[in-house]
Amino acid sequence: MGKTVTLAHGAGGKQTSELIHEVFAAHFANPLFTADDAAVLEVEAGKLAMSTDGFIVSPYEFPGGNVGKLSICGTVNDLACMGAEPLYLTCAFVIEEGFPMDKLEEIAAAMEKTAAEAGVRIVAGDTKVAGKGQVDGVFITTTGIGRIRDGVKTGGALAKPGDAVIVTGDVGRHGCTILLARNEYGIEADVDSDCAPLWGAVDSVLSAADDVHVIRDATRGGVGTVLYEIAEQSNVGVRIEAESVPVDGAVKGVCGMLGLEPLYLACEGRLVIIAPKEEADKILEVLRQGKYTSKAAVIGEITDEMPGKVIMTTEIGAETLLPQPGGELLPRIC
Repeated sequence: MGKTVTLAHGAGGKQTSELIHEVFAAHFANPLFTADDAAVLEVEAGKLAMSTDGFIVSPYEFPGGNVGKLSICGTVNDLACMGAEPLYLTCAFVIEEGFPMDKLEEIAAAMEKTAAEAGVRIVAGDTKVAGKGQVDGVFITTTGIGRIRDGVKTGGALAKPGDAVIVTGDVGRHGCTILLARNEYGIEADVDSDCAPLWGAVDSVLSAADDVHVIRDATRGGVGTVLYEIAEQSNVGVRIEAESVPVDGAVKGVCGMLGLEPLYLACEGRLVIIAPKEEADKILEVLRQGKYTSKAAVIGEITDEMPGKVIMTTEIGAETLLPQPGGELLPRIC
C-alpha cells in the first residue's frame, strides 16, 4: 500500500512541515510563495476584484480534470467575469486521513499547471487533516485577487433590452461528466469535463468589444440558472432559441435518457456573455479563435417582456417558459 496522509500530517509538527515542503511548496514555489503568516504582495493602482470558493467535488478526479484543476479554474474564472486579470491565489486544504499521497501529489501538480496557464501565482495556503470519514477525500478552498481592467464594468444588473446572449461553448458538460463518473446509472458515454481557465478568453473579448454588460460563470446550476439570476438582477426578460444552444451529442443523449435539462447542468469552462447586439459578431469572432471557446454561439436576446422570466423557443417553434430552478439540482456537484 502506498503512503497516505495521516493525522500527524495535520498536527503542525515535523510531518506537517514535510507535507508542505514535499508536496505543496514543491509545486507552488514562486518568489511570492511565503513561509510566513501572510504573503506580502505588490498591487498596481486601480480597482481589485476578490473571490473565494470551496471545492468538494465527488469523485475528486474525473475525465478532464480533478479537484485541484477545478479549484484554480473556479476562482480564476470568477475574477475574470468581473473583468479582472487574476494575480494571486491562496488555497486551503482539508484532507481526509488515509488519503493517498500520490493522489494528493497529482492534485497539487494539476493546480501548478493550471495556475501557470492562467498566469496566477499561488502565494499562501493552509493544510488541515480530518479524521477518517469526516470529509470525502480532499476539500479545497481558494481565494483570488485580480486587477480590473481600466474602464471595465460588468455585473448581473447591467443587462439591457436588445442585448445579445452569448455562451462560450457547449453547455452541461461538467455536470454530465460528474454524473457519469459516479457510475450510479450504468451509463457509458464519452464525455469530458469542460473545466478550463478563461481569463484569456475574457481578455480577448474585452479587447475586441467596446461594451460588454454581463459576464457570468455558468457553474453550479448551469446556464439556465445564470439566465434567471440576470433576469432578476436586471429586471429584464430573456428569450433564447433551443436550437441555438450548443449541446454535445453525448451529453444530449445522457440527458434524454435521464430526463435532465442540459441548461441546468453545471459547466466549469463556459461563460454567459451579454452585450449589445452590434458587439456580438466581434465577440464571436475572437471567441471562436480561442482554445476553449471555439463553439461560442448567440443563443438569444434580452427583452423588456416578462421581466424576471426566461422564455425558450423550442425546436418546433413553440414558446415555453423555461422552468425556474428550485429544490435540488441534479447531479449535485458540490
